[in-house]
Parts: sequence; C-alpha cells; structure tokens
Amino acid sequence: MSLAAPPQDPHAPRFRVRPPAHWMNDPNGPFRWRGRYHLFYQHNPDAPVHANVHWGHASSPDLAHWEHHPVALTPIPGGPDEAGCWSGCTVDDGGVPTAVYTGVDRHHAGLGTICLARAADPDDPLLTEWVPLPAPVVAGPPEGLDVVMFRDPFVFRHEGRRRALVGAGHADGTPSVLLYDCDDLTDWRFAGVLLDGHDPAARAAFGDRATGWECPQLYAAGGGEWALVVSLWDGRPWTTGYLTGRLEAGPRFSARAGGRLDHGRDFYAPAVLQEPDRALMWGWSWEAREQGDADWAGVLTAPRVVGVHPDGALRVSPAPELDRLRADEPFVTAPGPTPLPAAYDLTVSARARTTVSLLRSASGAELTVVLDPQEGTVTLDRDAWPRQEAAAPVVVPVPRGAELTVRVLVDGSLYELFLGDRATVTERVYQRADDVRQLDVAGSGAAVTGWELVPPTRG
Repeated sequence: MSLAAPPQDPHAPRFRVRPPAHWMNDPNGPFRWRGRYHLFYQHNPDAPVHANVHWGHASSPDLAHWEHHPVALTPIPGGPDEAGCWSGCTVDDGGVPTAVYTGVDRHHAGLGTICLARAADPDDPLLTEWVPLPAPVVAGPPEGLDVVMFRDPFVFRHEGRRRALVGAGHADGTPSVLLYDCDDLTDWRFAGVLLDGHDPAARAAFGDRATGWECPQLYAAGGGEWALVVSLWDGRPWTTGYLTGRLEAGPRFSARAGGRLDHGRDFYAPAVLQEPDRALMWGWSWEAREQGDADWAGVLTAPRVVGVHPDGALRVSPAPELDRLRADEPFVTAPGPTPLPAAYDLTVSARARTTVSLLRSASGAELTVVLDPQEGTVTLDRDAWPRQEAAAPVVVPVPRGAELTVRVLVDGSLYELFLGDRATVTERVYQRADDVRQLDVAGSGAAVTGWELVPPTRG
C-alpha cells in the first residue's frame, strides 16, 4: 500500500511515513538493505493509544515511494518483551539484518532489557519476517550505577570495533549515555559512561531539567567530528538536543558545542542512519490535539540530512530525494496572494524583514513565519491555532546576514521549517473547516517558489 493514499482525516499527512491506522511513536532502526531503505517504528496495531507496542515497518527504494509491510516485531507472551518491543536500531551482523531493541516485561518499572531479532531470510529485500532470540543479551543496567531508566540501544562502529549506546537516568536525577562493547552482538560488556548531565557542554546546551536521556544516536560528520543526539526526558518526553565534538580514546565523547535539535514542540526520539557519505535522520511528531475520534496518532518527519558546521553547530536540510514529490511545475514563483494546497514545499528568501502568512482564520488571524536576516531570527506565530499547552510564538536565532532562506514543508497537519541549514522547527497545526490556506508575503525583495506535493511516479 502506498503511503500517498488519500487519508480519511484531512489532518493526516499523505507523504510522510505513518501506519494506515492507530498509534505510532519513535522511529526505529533505519537501515539500508539490498537497495532499499527500511524504516521501523513503535506501533500499536489495535488502537490510536500508546500501549501494546510492536515494531511497524515500511520500506522505500528512494525515500519518496514508501510501502507498508507486515508488523516486524510482536511482543511474545512470557518473553522479555511481553509488555512491548520498544526503541532500538537495526544493523548488519555478518550478512544478517538484526534488530537490537528494548524489551519491556510485565514488571516494567523503567528498566528495559536489550533484545535481538534476526531477519528470517536475509535474501528477502523486503525483510518481511523476523525471528526474535528467546533471551535478552543484556538483562538490565550495570550494577553499582543506581540506574532507574535504561533503554534504547544504538549500535555504531568506531576504530574498527562495534559498540553500543544505551539511554539512562540515575536515581539522583542525572541523565547519561552508557557505553557497551558488542563486537559479538550476543555478548555485551559494559564499558563505562560515555557522557552524563554533569558535562559542562551538556549543561550549557540542555540545562538540568532532564532526568534521563532517551534514544541516544551518534553519527560521524567527517574530519573527526561526531554528533551525539539525545531525547530529553523529564518524567515525560520533553524535547531533543545535540552535542558535537570528538570521540576520544576509550571512547569518551568530548563535547564542544550543542543546542536544541529541533525548536518546535512536536518532534522527539529521532533515529539516525549513517551512510558512507551522509547521515539521515527521522523524528516522531506527536499529536498536539485531543485524540477525539481519529483512528490514527503520530507521524514521522521527512528525512533530514544532518551534519556539523565548522563552528560546531548542527547542519540540517531536507533529503534531496524529497524533490521527487514536487509537481512538475511550481504553483507560485513570486510574492502575491496565492491559494495553498494541502501539501506543499515552499522556499522563501528574504533580504529584509519579511512576513509570510500561510493560514488565515475566519476572524482574520494568521499563521505567520517572520524572516529577519538583520536581526538573525525566524519567528513562527501560530497563536490562533491553540493546542493543549500555551502556544507562544517560536523564536529561533540564526546567523545574521544579507539574506535568509526558509524552506517550509507542509503535509496535512505536519509543518516542518528548515531555517537555512542551521535549525528546524516542527509543529502540528490542525486546520479548521472555515480556515483559508493562502500564501501572502509582506516585505520588499523576497523571492518565493513553491511546489505542490504529489504522489511520485516511478522511473
């Protein structure tokens, strides 16, 4: 089934990965195998609520055409994952695709186990069948650290060895990332704490609100530079952050810079795929509305290419493969009132303060993006579209310059803003029946180009 099938709910994105119905949260195990991208995700196949967590599965030859597959991982009664197959990664283990994931049993109190499942047929490019190992490879956190949160393994390679990160939180409220050696995926050995919340760069970037770091991810950005990505947990999902630096001997992570990974309020638990020449990232965008009668909840963001700037800041941009979703001709090439489709890809470049309006309510209120290259800010104001929590404008600092470019990807209720290649803002906005989607640009000298998103054709 194509992911571009028309949704029953107008708020439902058509071009981003989500199951046909029911609950989705964290992306898991992005993986490339036999010429296809595979993307797994937390999924309740029975209801649009967070419970009964399985691994859903979709794949694509090109990051534009996505196809649904049967559920990959299912909780096993009496097994280490009987209460849920939670987050993890997927790796090539000697020619066998292997899922490395968090198992949660019925006694779950914050401490998961690390479990494995292997592809039943490595020659199957769709990887439609998975066989779990009967026992976890890590039964719980290492002794002596007073760990009260333990989950989300991420396997990577460094200096010819295979290692893994696990997200953790300690009884005294300190978040950390634990490090394991796992050259043999069935034999994990604790190798220490990679980084914790006492690190000066981490405190400067994140503050001290988080009590646990979930879903740690690590990618190499070239030139010896690495980026560590964590999801900040403070008793519930809060936000995401990144640190850039170097992997020193041990390894230990020596951080030099960091900040918010995404400045919006609807982005969490990103997962990274390291490719030879780039790193790709997907995040989970949760619902910012009461669930009501909708039969679905949650969507994954567009794939993002992530790297590191020379100053240590995050580099991020939409994957170029997303251009395949553009219609043959743009629907707008200059400022001026223009109707907007339900899904579009819009680029605005400004040399002076410019206000871009994307949505207007019956009362005349507008959803706006303000670009100010001289001040070095981008401001998203969606105050007229209230949410469960306060919706003050999102103001993001960017480098000052002669010109500022913002790319806006909208798919149903999912809004993704790329501020140059320096920052992103992910928000959910639920259009009402009497709202009007219309582009208006106020400011001198702005350049505008936009394409409607359409189901891609192969070839």
